[in-house]
Amino acid sequence: MKIAFHGAARAVTGSKHLVSLNNGTQILLDCGLFQGMGDITDGLNESFGFNPASVTYLILSHAHIDHCGLLPRLVAEGFSGPIFCTPATRDLAEILLLDSAKIQMQDAEYANKRIKLVEDQEMPLYTDEDVKQTLQQFKTIPYDEDYEIDPDIKVCFTDAGHIIGSAAVHLQILEENTLSRLTFSGDIGRYGDLLLKSPQAFPQADYIIMESTYGDSLHIDLEPIEDMLFEVIKNTCLEKGGKVVIPAFSVGRTQELLFALNALELGGRLPDIPYYVDSPLSLKATEVLRKHPDVYNNGVKEILKIDQDIFGFKGLKFIESVEESKALNHDPQPCVIISSSGMAEGGRVRHHIKNNISDQKNTILMVGYASPGSLAGRLIGGQKRVWLFGQDYDVIAEIQSIKSMSAHGDYEDLLQFLSGQDPAKVKQLFLVHGDYDVQQVFADKVRKAGFKRVTIPEYHQEFELSKT
Repeated sequence: MKIAFHGAARAVTGSKHLVSLNNGTQILLDCGLFQGMGDITDGLNESFGFNPASVTYLILSHAHIDHCGLLPRLVAEGFSGPIFCTPATRDLAEILLLDSAKIQMQDAEYANKRIKLVEDQEMPLYTDEDVKQTLQQFKTIPYDEDYEIDPDIKVCFTDAGHIIGSAAVHLQILEENTLSRLTFSGDIGRYGDLLLKSPQAFPQADYIIMESTYGDSLHIDLEPIEDMLFEVIKNTCLEKGGKVVIPAFSVGRTQELLFALNALELGGRLPDIPYYVDSPLSLKATEVLRKHPDVYNNGVKEILKIDQDIFGFKGLKFIESVEESKALNHDPQPCVIISSSGMAEGGRVRHHIKNNISDQKNTILMVGYASPGSLAGRLIGGQKRVWLFGQDYDVIAEIQSIKSMSAHGDYEDLLQFLSGQDPAKVKQLFLVHGDYDVQQVFADKVRKAGFKRVTIPEYHQEFELSKT
């Protein structure tokens, strides 16, 4: 058995890990889109590094685009096998992939307006028709069920606590009379998350592929999230008469923000101003979360006994049309605007940042992870001028961050995820989905916890797994 790492290798995007068995069976773990990698991004997304038609099975850990966003291209290039995931992941993947296809097609159409020769025109990575075909190949498996893919392979999902439907993947593979147990963590959530259950304990593994996004960090904030939100809104909107712009991922962060704002209303502390969610995708994602109340933790279930709509409150409006979105830029009244994307690398939020970043009354509030090279990451890092839509803008607005709202666990959460394992029985632990300098720090922590064989794979690097 071999494992090759074709994405999220010394990087935090493009998750793809290919398990190849001696009998020719190939199992692809995730098929994510590369994002925010600068000039090399397009090239990374156009070449898999393996033959899609040779992949037998695909197992999807969760629906974030950096884990599922290249599935339609994989199908378009010949993958015809089943895609296994949890029911909630399938529901989320449908809306996210259709939205991604729409963006791909619009971007290509826009670029081709300036290209006269047909042979020079750009093609989208995939179309909505590719997505529809991909969705037909999905097969859902609930948590905690040993499902037999074929006579020699079983898969089981356990809750990873990252986003709705997210799973750690546990494979039992019988090869040449030897049983190997391989765990892929997917992305690991927080213990004590605002909305979701904590990551589950999982059976002993021989090999572990594990994310390491925050392997050198602790998410320590001195106050509860709703208190920090209240202070930002009070200082910006009530005292300065400004706007709070929050770049937030449509799945996860937006719902956590709505839940925290709803908690302020339940406590009689929500400032009486307009609250806008400017992201049609966020509305759809919120509806998916409402459809799967089984994912909530016990604290949320208690609140549901007194408040049936934990994502709704006075003053909230979801913005869908482009016209309504543009109108926000000309509305002088104080308000809160939540808009995707979370790293401010695309979407409507870039327009809101452009229109508000050079006014000292306003605040740009980052929540969750932002790669250093992204617009959100550069603002957090203190950059004083930013380039948006062909023009430089001075950063005069206040820049703030709530780190504890990340969907990724910090290094204590990651170590807790591993704590149920006997390190002596783990033959090799591979660290993926992390910046290389962070991974090196976390590798030292993992070794101190007793795991001796810790590897940080390079892009496209392949490993033969030992039978001993």
